[in-house]
Amino acid sequence: MSLLQSTARADPRLLTPRTPPAGDPVVGRDGIMADALDGEELTVDSLTGSWRITQRKRGHRHSTDDLLTGWYAANCGVAVQRILDLGAGLGSVGLLALSKFPAARLTSIEAQEVSFALLERNVKLNYLEGRVRTIHGDLRHVSIEARAFDLVTGSPPYWDVSEGVLPADSQKAHARFELRGDVRDYCLAAERALAPGGRFVFCFPSVQRPRAERAVSAAGLAILRSRDVIPRAGLPALFSLFCCGCPEDSVHTEHVREVAYVVRDADGTQTKEHADSRALFGLGL
Repeated sequence: MSLLQSTARADPRLLTPRTPPAGDPVVGRDGIMADALDGEELTVDSLTGSWRITQRKRGHRHSTDDLLTGWYAANCGVAVQRILDLGAGLGSVGLLALSKFPAARLTSIEAQEVSFALLERNVKLNYLEGRVRTIHGDLRHVSIEARAFDLVTGSPPYWDVSEGVLPADSQKAHARFELRGDVRDYCLAAERALAPGGRFVFCFPSVQRPRAERAVSAAGLAILRSRDVIPRAGLPALFSLFCCGCPEDSVHTEHVREVAYVVRDADGTQTKEHADSRALFGLGL
């Protein structure tokens, strides 16, 4: 789900996915869905200093929500060999996390056809077939190896269908509204997948923080730390980041509610902390 849109610049020369170098290991993936992108106007934008993502020009796009969820995941504080990205969309959160764990492998689950086609294209664009498995399916029903992932990430849709006007565009509608489950389903899937000592990192609207906290608890997880994100100094928090683990991980660690993260100062200038977060992924101002 996107609340703050990315302003990364597109390079039209990169619209054609690149072929992996000869000898690259290839992990089998579920079927290519290139037809879902027929006729779409696409851009290719920076995800990290060296990785890029293909996006629909007028579709659901990579955002500050995604960037900071990936940043929070990259700072989860555990050794990571296997990552699971739930409701992966076009792949940005999972790929951001993967970029900071060079030895890790990623499994990404996405149900919406257009987003899944973009996810597959982005894996190929960055030569990542050997490290990423994509699964086209509903996270509520996909069978995933239990207790196997050190890090689970997710950016659940933010709104119930009763809380707004459903976009006619299917990709936007599924990214924003709870058409295939909600934050509770993400938490339940994460609980099943987490290895002992693993972490589940996700974002959710700050105005719905109590709902997210209830979902975590109902799934049998515990919030270890969380952080509200303020888009500009003086404004209320827009979304919150959560880092969760199994209850036994929190025996000696109470839920720490960290100081709010501010993206821009009151005059619109990017804060040093946000500049540092972007720099972690090799991005400039």
